[in-house]
Amino acid sequence: MRYAIALALYFALPGAAQTIDWSKTGEEGMHHFQSLVQIDSTGAPGTETKVAEYVKKVLEAEGIPVTLVAKDPARANVIARIRGNGSKKPLLIMGHSDTVKIDPAKWTFPPFSATRNGGFVYGRGTLDDKTNLYAAMMTMVMLKRTNAKLDRDVIFVSEAGEEGNSSVGIGYLVSEHFPEIEAEACLAEGGGVARRAGTARYAMIQTMEKRPSGARLVARGPSGHGSRPMRGNAIAHLSGAVEKLAYWDPPMRLNDTTRTFFEKMSQISEGEEAQRFKDLLNPQKSAAAREYLAINEPNLYSMLHTSISPNIIQGGFQSNVIPSEATATLDIRALPDENMPEFYELMRKIINDPAVEIVPNAGGRPQGVPISITSDVFKALEAAFKTVYSIPTVPLMGTGATDMSQLRPRGVQCYGIGAMRDDEDVLKGFGAHSDQERIPEESVYKHLQFYWNSVTAIAGAKF
Repeated sequence: MRYAIALALYFALPGAAQTIDWSKTGEEGMHHFQSLVQIDSTGAPGTETKVAEYVKKVLEAEGIPVTLVAKDPARANVIARIRGNGSKKPLLIMGHSDTVKIDPAKWTFPPFSATRNGGFVYGRGTLDDKTNLYAAMMTMVMLKRTNAKLDRDVIFVSEAGEEGNSSVGIGYLVSEHFPEIEAEACLAEGGGVARRAGTARYAMIQTMEKRPSGARLVARGPSGHGSRPMRGNAIAHLSGAVEKLAYWDPPMRLNDTTRTFFEKMSQISEGEEAQRFKDLLNPQKSAAAREYLAINEPNLYSMLHTSISPNIIQGGFQSNVIPSEATATLDIRALPDENMPEFYELMRKIINDPAVEIVPNAGGRPQGVPISITSDVFKALEAAFKTVYSIPTVPLMGTGATDMSQLRPRGVQCYGIGAMRDDEDVLKGFGAHSDQERIPEESVYKHLQFYWNSVTAIAGAKF
């Protein structure tokens, strides 16, 4: 009887997960990861297409049909599909092929060397986003090799242009090739595993993200000779407005994702940190907790409200001339359901200066769509993190922006995931978009295992 139960459990496992030799597969994956990092895809002509061609070659060698599609031939996207039995709608797995630019002089190891040193892999894109790209690609390879039985089609996408020009990437795919990538659920960047002092602490699954809703402040006043200072100086008025907004604590407003995040963080943290998260949810103590986060944990502070960061100031053209106009560019990241006209009006009250005008940016990304934190897909990801890392999972509202924001309004249930990274590396200058970038070698191996467990749990046939 025990043998029969054990056998039944074995065959109930989706996707032939028992057949993977992780030692051999991990090294193969590391080779592909390093090879992808070694391709400079910072935006030079043709570099994203070089990534696409590399991925195409790897997948086609396994007999997986691959299509390259491009709005710009130098910035190609990859679409590949492994068919399931069709009983459930497809799963889309994707990573972006481009990276932000680099300053070569600031790198200890060459930025496209993928050097392995001291337990880390160094290179632009190691965190953002060639980890997801390689893991998704390798998962397709493994599905094909194991002849995995699937209830869903698994669609793989390598997308271009995520770092600033999505019109050649996800924007183009959604507008021109959506039937080829349409899915019930999607796994992409946006979450990950937080490691401190060498120990994985918790995993994050992004279920919603803030929306870029920037604006400019424009201050106007009389121009004149710099030897005769005037109270109407546009730069002086602008400076006052910038200071008020920069140090303003906008109203805290939690949603299902962020409330669950902070509640769980209060449970899995210890000591003062745990108490701080509890205080955050206590109206009598919340202000002090918010101020601490504003100074010490700006990412968490940004999750509490629509945020404002003044990032560019322009004004004047000659040292002895008082300019008639000065501007400040604000990076505003709105809560998914923020009423922006009302928020701009609140900003005007905080500034309280008729000499300063708020000019909202035109266009922008679609309004955010929250995704369920109790769905089967979320639970499968949570279980995969538990299996691979033995840690709890929290839902996350991304404070930045990802290409999932263009898929969610089309009905795709998008979940942001990611590899394990060291929290300490952000302040050391080794984080995503930093002067240097690196990832623990252990993360490369474990992320592939996590990805495989997740995809086979979500898409694998349930016998």
